[in-house]
Amino acid sequence: MADETGTAHTALIQNGLRWLAAHVNADGGWGDTTQSRSNISTTTLCWATLRAVPGAAEQHRSVIASAERWLTHAAGGITPALLARAILRRYGKDRTFSIPILTHCALAGCLGEGRDAWREVLSLPFELAVLPPSWFATLRLPVVSYALPALIAMGQARHHHRPTRNPLLRLLRNGARQKTLRVLSQIQPVNGGFLEATPLTAFVTMSLAGSGNAHHPVALAGARFLAQSARPDGCWPIDTNLATWLTTLSINALGDAAGHSLATQERAALRDWLLGQQHRVIHAYTQAPPGGWAWTNLPGGVPDADDTASALLALHQLGVQDAPRDAVREGVVWLLNLQNSDGGIPTFCRGWTNLPFDRSSPDLTAHAMRAWLAWREELPELQSRINTALSTAARYLAATDETPGWQPLWFGNESAPGEINWTYGTSRVALALAQPGQLALPGGALRQRAARNGLLHLQSACGGWSGHPTGPPSIEETALALEALAAIEEPDAEDAPAVEEAIERGAQWLMSRVESGAFTEPAPIGFYFAKLWYYEKLYPVIYTTAALTRLAARWRIPSA
Repeated sequence: MADETGTAHTALIQNGLRWLAAHVNADGGWGDTTQSRSNISTTTLCWATLRAVPGAAEQHRSVIASAERWLTHAAGGITPALLARAILRRYGKDRTFSIPILTHCALAGCLGEGRDAWREVLSLPFELAVLPPSWFATLRLPVVSYALPALIAMGQARHHHRPTRNPLLRLLRNGARQKTLRVLSQIQPVNGGFLEATPLTAFVTMSLAGSGNAHHPVALAGARFLAQSARPDGCWPIDTNLATWLTTLSINALGDAAGHSLATQERAALRDWLLGQQHRVIHAYTQAPPGGWAWTNLPGGVPDADDTASALLALHQLGVQDAPRDAVREGVVWLLNLQNSDGGIPTFCRGWTNLPFDRSSPDLTAHAMRAWLAWREELPELQSRINTALSTAARYLAATDETPGWQPLWFGNESAPGEINWTYGTSRVALALAQPGQLALPGGALRQRAARNGLLHLQSACGGWSGHPTGPPSIEETALALEALAAIEEPDAEDAPAVEEAIERGAQWLMSRVESGAFTEPAPIGFYFAKLWYYEKLYPVIYTTAALTRLAARWRIPSA
């Protein structure tokens, strides 16, 4: 692989090493973002990288020494057993990131030598990838659809270096190597990037290169994707872009104003672009049917519940009369078909309720409910089915109400206990429960009151919101809470004065940031797979716009 990734990529490697060394935290560790606190997984990855690249250990000796002190404090030491135990403890039963981290360390030579280096890396059943995908959920196999690339590549790497002692299983896996590599080739996007994600593509590529497959077409394509994804300053983004997600969020943030804030030609262009992002064929490795939307306009995207719901809402905001009914109907049906038996909505695949990102989630369920409600009257042929879905979704929300609200799936808060962002989850549920007709459902008033009171409880003394009551407020979380509270009407409610007072204090906190220009400062509240944190520079701007739009409507402030 030297011609592809050797001298040609030396500059990228050196720039990346310099970037890592320049962005180490004061305590000697690394966080997932430049704003994040140090954590065991990212610090281990950075430490192993600096040790693995020839010449880097000498050049960055002090940085490595500081990282080892941090790891020793966090894990008790830097022996393979202690590091592995600490990493597995962070993720619990979720192996979608712990095994990649340990694979990375083994390939970097940080877990020992030869076969012993792989002792702490759990074996993966990569041979299952040859089975029909429809069997995975039916038989409850430990194979996550969106993680198939990692399953195959890292499973093969571990088997290559430390084959199972069971002779029959070893023979089975030896026979499955070429077949599963063919599966990997079939599901790799044309640009080489799995899920458009730098971490996943890097883990797959290094695993193949480290197990005798450096010149395999999948490894070469993955390396090209990584080279093309590098930023000029030496770092890589967690994902290539969130173009579809950010576009739909922006349109929806304008609310009803989208109809007159955007010119006819602008609305038409946005509508055509969004329709062009709708997936029209069965997805290669989640087997998702046509009709859904992914977060990106690039080939590595996978259709999911959040983006499909947001796209449907955006199409509605751009003008019901001009939206093509076939595309909308396909999207609505796609969401209906995704609903789990518990009434909740997962991310990618129906039925896998015990898996990390394909389990039901309140925030995704609430988003789907809003999309169904937006189009229910426009699709009379689906009204009965939508009504049934709404009722079962409402029961799911009632069953998942906790103190102080609802837990989200894809967003968190690093300072919160358990890193749970109660404000994000509760605000998304509250927004859905504020839609017309929700109070008429059995228990609707109780659910809406619970969501509203949860947000009141979560407000900080300064008027802003964090992910929990005592955390540092952020632009995103304050705007999300205000948007939801402003959408809830309070006719003759006993607690209306408390709600209005909370809204006014929150609005003052947010407006002071708008006036100072600080409303553009993002916070790391999003996670990717397995709590891999990120921040997005447009989130605070989009969510602030949504909140101010709702407040203007509530207070009947005429638009400019």
